[in-house]
Amino acid sequence: MKKIFEIIGKNPMLQYALLIAYIALSTMWVYNSPDSVFGFVVFIGTMLAVYYAQIPNLAKLGFGILIMGILIPFIGAGNLYYLDVSTQILIYVALALGLNIVIGFSGLFNLGYAAFYAVGAYLWALFGSTQAANFIHWAHFPLNGNWFWIFILIGITVTAGVGVLLGLPVLKIKGDYLALVTLGFAEIVRLLFNNLDKPINITNGPKGITSIQPPALFGMTLDKPIDYYFITILMIILIVIVTKRLEHSRIGRAWAAIRDDEVAAKAMGVEVVKAKLLAFAYGAAFAGAMGVIFAAKQTYVDPTSFTFMESFMILAMIILGGTGSIPGAIVGATALVVLQLQLLKGLSDFFNQLRVNGILNLPSQLEPAKYERLILGILMVVMMIFRPQGIIPAEESHITIDEDEGSKPVVGVSSGETAGS
Repeated sequence: MKKIFEIIGKNPMLQYALLIAYIALSTMWVYNSPDSVFGFVVFIGTMLAVYYAQIPNLAKLGFGILIMGILIPFIGAGNLYYLDVSTQILIYVALALGLNIVIGFSGLFNLGYAAFYAVGAYLWALFGSTQAANFIHWAHFPLNGNWFWIFILIGITVTAGVGVLLGLPVLKIKGDYLALVTLGFAEIVRLLFNNLDKPINITNGPKGITSIQPPALFGMTLDKPIDYYFITILMIILIVIVTKRLEHSRIGRAWAAIRDDEVAAKAMGVEVVKAKLLAFAYGAAFAGAMGVIFAAKQTYVDPTSFTFMESFMILAMIILGGTGSIPGAIVGATALVVLQLQLLKGLSDFFNQLRVNGILNLPSQLEPAKYERLILGILMVVMMIFRPQGIIPAEESHITIDEDEGSKPVVGVSSGETAGS
């Protein structure tokens, strides 16, 4: 088997042929069998095959555009459920990339990431519905869908500010204590949204907010599944570009220094406070943007969408994929969403069909979909034992600083000092 992989790796044309065949066959499988859960899983695996293929990056980009920009919409035209699952995957990919900045790049353990997601969702839910009329009487609500794009920017700004506010009181806390504080912060936010229905009805409490306006552009209402799919893809592209640039920037190097040894980083002149606040702000901003999209897509939000399990799921995604790894966060988010929405649900439907046909008398209490948390816990334990670095580990960076670069400050290093001195 090893020799076969070596032969394939040394023959680019053979890799192209195998990739094209894999993509074509998996697309035909999903298109001709729209109810096939495993067919969709195999099709999603094409992106992983493209990532590992030893071909030029430009060719990988071309395959990615083919799969994400053409084939998934083509498949989704015949099965809207697949398109909805793909959009859900992309939303969680964005959330995983945001949390990866806080935990993977900076080493700050955050168990309350869903709070920022909730803030972004409620921002558009309040003003994109009639709910804001309960406490703002001088304006007309709901705002039309053209405001959606402005609220993405507002969501980014507001949640970044909330991230800084969270970071300020916990800067001197580390490890388990930081995790507990962020968990408490997330619960405070959730309970706040759950109880702000009196004396003034701001969030409508546990009933949630409904009839949220969809996006609009140039007079066109973008409320179809394909619209949300492409909106989410555009956000993912922007987030990946920003994340990649941050990772290899002076801020990224400061985060890495803090993650590896905060005392040494501080001794080298890194402004630890500023760097940590930036990590919280960037991570929160990504969640805020996706919260706005989530609220518009669902047309309904309530506090139950932003519980601790939501934060834990996002954390599990980056642990599974690879802490500090951008491709790892993408793979981890994809794997867990597919496991949750496709594999477990598909297995439950399969066993239910067997029970209905009288082939297998399996109690309903043993349906796989009901054991999502158990399976997730087992998966995390197995990963920690056999592959703690994740599916796609973060690449070790080797930084060389020339004289001109070394004379510049690193996130607050005073002039004349260097990160490498």
